[in-house]
Amino acid sequence: MNEMLEILGKNAVDAENILRNLSTNKKNQILRQAAEQLVKDTDKILAANAIDVQKGRENQMSEGLVDRLMLDAERIKGIGEGLRQVADLDDPIGEVLGMKKRPNGLLIGQKRVPLGVVGIIYEARPNVTADAFALCFKTGNAVILKGGSDAIHSNQAIVESIRKVLARNEVTEDAIALIQDTSRETASEFMKLNQYVDVLIPRGGKGLIQAVVNNSTIPVIETGTGNCHIYVDDSADLYMAADIVMNAKTQRVGVCNACESLLVHEQVKDVFLPVLAERLRQKHVQMRADEAARALIPDAVAATEEDWGREYLDYILSIKVVGSVDEAIAHINKYNTKHSEAIITNNYENAQRFLDEVDAAAVYVNASTRFTDGFEFGFGAEIGISTQKLHARGPMGLNALTTTKYIIYGNGQVR
Repeated sequence: MNEMLEILGKNAVDAENILRNLSTNKKNQILRQAAEQLVKDTDKILAANAIDVQKGRENQMSEGLVDRLMLDAERIKGIGEGLRQVADLDDPIGEVLGMKKRPNGLLIGQKRVPLGVVGIIYEARPNVTADAFALCFKTGNAVILKGGSDAIHSNQAIVESIRKVLARNEVTEDAIALIQDTSRETASEFMKLNQYVDVLIPRGGKGLIQAVVNNSTIPVIETGTGNCHIYVDDSADLYMAADIVMNAKTQRVGVCNACESLLVHEQVKDVFLPVLAERLRQKHVQMRADEAARALIPDAVAATEEDWGREYLDYILSIKVVGSVDEAIAHINKYNTKHSEAIITNNYENAQRFLDEVDAAAVYVNASTRFTDGFEFGFGAEIGISTQKLHARGPMGLNALTTTKYIIYGNGQVR
């Protein structure tokens, strides 16, 4: 086994034994101080981030991914605010989830406890570094981070800032550890560290997530890619629909909750698509459309089968005309990644059918898919957006980083 990883693993286990017993007040105090420290260290973090951004552009990273990588003073303030929000949330650790008395007098209940050591493998998203620490620390988990080479300098600066606060409060700095070696070989070895790591969470593109799911010996919570759809129904308010599509597609293109595919009912296509296309052109969005949509959008590229299932993370949108809500639901369930899907409609029955029948972690009526986010859901931050169905689904906040154990009170019972 890689000696460096084994040391990190042992240190994380030791740290978790300490963290699970920290008081809520102590945890909240450290989170608030970490938020302040990150803002104080803004210049240092931005200088490190600038190195990563420059290298990303030299390596021809797409602008959507550059946007994910890039930090500025406002984004660092936002990261700090996320830590404060986590501090303000109720601490789930120790919560008793019911207690029942058995006929023999035993009192049997469950209470929330930390998962233990959480490992996270992620790409060019330095905000994940702070978010992961906040959520893991609040729930008494130690966290080992394996970021990509694209964000290594940013991640190092953020971790350094957090560890300063831990040391100042005489709490183990091993509450958060960053694997400095960004090689794929080390990532592969990290995936086998089940002796020390209790759960592994990948955050990134389809290739990264599948590599972790296929190769890890550690239980994995799969955070999926986002081939997110918006369906514009025949009863939709078309002005609202256009605004929602523009927000979901263009507000930030490099995020997993951005809209990648648009479905439009045939009865509104003639009015809706030319107007929307003009707005998309102003944002330099390339449109890839089926034959019916291309008849109304002459500059659209012909969509291929691959386009219907693709997460672009770029200024590209696939567009298809459908004949009914049934066809829209069937298309979405065939091609989606079970992340976030939306219907724009004024038809209550269609809205309810969409909510009931679309298989995804988050399903919207008359709102942008961009709200699938731990901060927007009131979780302060998120450890990821789970697209699987076991343990957690959707934006993962504090409760998703806990498990339970049974607690039993007796007064001498024997079996």
